[in-house]
Amino acid sequence: MSFLLNAWYVAAFAHEVRADAPFARTLLGRPVVLYRDAAQRAIALDDRCAHRFAPLSKGRVVDGALECPYHGLRFGASGQCVHNPHGDGRVPAGAHVRTYPAIERYGAVWFWPGDPQRADASLLPSFPFVDPDTALMQDGYLLTRAHYQLSADNLLDLSHFQFLHPDTLGSEAIARGEVQSGSLGDTVWVRRLAHDEVLPPFVANGFGIPPGTRVDRWMDVRWTPPGLLSIMVGVTPAGMPREAGLIAPSAHWLTPETERTTHYFFAFGLPKEMGEAGRELVRYAVDGLMKPFEQEDLPMLEAQQRNLGDNDFWALQPALLPLDAGAIRARRVMERLLAEERAAGVAGVAQGPVSQMPGQTPASETAATQTVPVESLRRSSCAAA
Repeated sequence: MSFLLNAWYVAAFAHEVRADAPFARTLLGRPVVLYRDAAQRAIALDDRCAHRFAPLSKGRVVDGALECPYHGLRFGASGQCVHNPHGDGRVPAGAHVRTYPAIERYGAVWFWPGDPQRADASLLPSFPFVDPDTALMQDGYLLTRAHYQLSADNLLDLSHFQFLHPDTLGSEAIARGEVQSGSLGDTVWVRRLAHDEVLPPFVANGFGIPPGTRVDRWMDVRWTPPGLLSIMVGVTPAGMPREAGLIAPSAHWLTPETERTTHYFFAFGLPKEMGEAGRELVRYAVDGLMKPFEQEDLPMLEAQQRNLGDNDFWALQPALLPLDAGAIRARRVMERLLAEERAAGVAGVAQGPVSQMPGQTPASETAATQTVPVESLRRSSCAAA
């Protein structure tokens, strides 16, 4: 399976990982179990006992260690067996399971499936608007039966709002709006501006805009590998600068379950200073978007995956439009990073103790504003197909 290993992925929302019971999830094709130790740290281990390979997630948490349901061996945060209830209690030398570097940030537990020595918390992009210390946050989750890059394509190209979500998110102003895209290093951004738009009721209500009012709506998307996106949606009175409007930020995190299925984690946040009004708004956003996400986006992504089958994306020679520039950039970044890992022989199978990552300053959110003509992307894409 071709997954980028030296990267941070969301394993679960923080509230899913508990100290009283293990939590199982398949991540990048591998069964992983998560739990909290006695210090309430989130721990991520291979969901496979070192003895007879029983799933540890079927066991229980005892004194901060994970007890196998088959023979009662207990494994600590380092993955080492810390208790053998049989015989004289001696622990066999090979009684350890793989543990993954894990950090807790932005209301989520993140894990690093690659080389533990390269697991640097500062490489995690910044999502301050969903920091539970300063923000009112509401999250949602969907399992998508499609490759994670198809989901990234979907989020990087919001022109589909007009056609796939006409009753909730779209309007005729979107297709005629302005679109720019660019990149800085491995970060890709797309900026879309719809002029003189009458918002659909769901969006207008969320921003407190009276029905029929004409506004300018801007939608900025930032993507960083392997599939971490932020979307900033802003609304201003028509013709006014951005500073005069309101902003709704959201985080969208894609973690492959398998080659054909994706964990889609998303969250909305607003400053705690907004109090109950802010809490209602983030709840309104997640509850309201669950329907178009689940009933419109997911069926489309899954239909794309069925049509794509086992074919390489470029082998089917997709026709490209200017609106595809951001998504193509992201695909090219992923292709390069995957090729670099293959060339370096990254296996991501190190065993033994790995300490939890200390908190570090997140990477900068800055993105440059250069643009590249879509025709150059088209030529490079077709040449590679």
